[in-house]
Amino acid sequence: MASLELGSVSIRSYAFEIVSSEIQTRLIPLLSSHTAQKGNILDLQDVFRRFSFDNICRFSFGLDPGCLQLMLSISDFNKAFDLASKLSAERAMAAWPLIWKLKRALNLGTEKKLKQAIKIVDLLAEEMIKNRRKMGFSTQKDLLSRFMGTIDDDQYLRDIVISFLLAGRDTVASGLTSFFWLLAQHPEVEKAIRDESDRVMGPVGQSGPAQELSSFDQMREMYYLQAAIYESMRLYPPVQFDSKFCEEDDTLPEGTFVRKGTRVTYHPYAMGRMEWVWSPDHLKFKPERWLQSGVFTPVSPFKYPVFQAELRVCLGKEMALVTMKNVAISLIRRFDIQVVTPSQAPTFVPGLTATVRGGLPVVISERRD
Repeated sequence: MASLELGSVSIRSYAFEIVSSEIQTRLIPLLSSHTAQKGNILDLQDVFRRFSFDNICRFSFGLDPGCLQLMLSISDFNKAFDLASKLSAERAMAAWPLIWKLKRALNLGTEKKLKQAIKIVDLLAEEMIKNRRKMGFSTQKDLLSRFMGTIDDDQYLRDIVISFLLAGRDTVASGLTSFFWLLAQHPEVEKAIRDESDRVMGPVGQSGPAQELSSFDQMREMYYLQAAIYESMRLYPPVQFDSKFCEEDDTLPEGTFVRKGTRVTYHPYAMGRMEWVWSPDHLKFKPERWLQSGVFTPVSPFKYPVFQAELRVCLGKEMALVTMKNVAISLIRRFDIQVVTPSQAPTFVPGLTATVRGGLPVVISERRD
């Protein structure tokens, strides 16, 4: 019987290898191709979403959709996935749930569109499972193969595929988009990250092309980089609000009674901006707040619920952090990335994850220093 080993070194190493390969063979060549075209504007959010989709498909399903190819248009699946995410989020924010429930019963308007989008997403997920069975899964490292070794329920497996796609594509892309927008506001943070990478990996000019990518051990030594990423997600969490439903009557620690079936919503975006939680400089982008004697020191996940907590902690937390840190340090060491409108604060479209309206237009050039 296959073991999922979600927290094991083997899983983290496998994820690191895939991310590094995707960065070196696709992401860096794609961005380099745009540096040769002076003044050429690129939507970095779109690039990160394509990268994340390729990455999660390779890691989770052993399949390569090749979305990060030059001039490749967004597939029907991606469009359907985005639409389903948007309409599902609008359901969650609806003032009168009875309206969308009535539209669902009558198969009208947005509920009809949502049903059609979900059908496309389900078909692709089912096709992934069929292909994995044809190719064989008993000796494969990807997560779907590991699940298939322990679960014989195609509907359950389909839901797993969709969950990994949603969590792995949109959240990582959202986190990276906000991170690079914040770096545009704070060049001193970008410089500190570069200085740290030079200490750990060696200066770019001396280390050669191979050291554009860090090793797994080197990445663990970059405490300031991790602090900057955590600080970015404090201000701009990829999932801005989340809800749970109470399974049984319960009482919260401070005495609030919660009846069975009650929907309880918490808001990481708002929680990360509360003065009484994060001190008077709560709105300041300050990676140093995560460092003690120069070492990254996390806080309670109930104070920082970006990855949820305890029994509900995000299974993909370590993979997401490995991906974000690997992408960030690879791009920061090689490129100068200038946001076209750095003073314009991001606004977000409705969705299950935080997607910046209008993307993140940037101009990319090779580093000169």
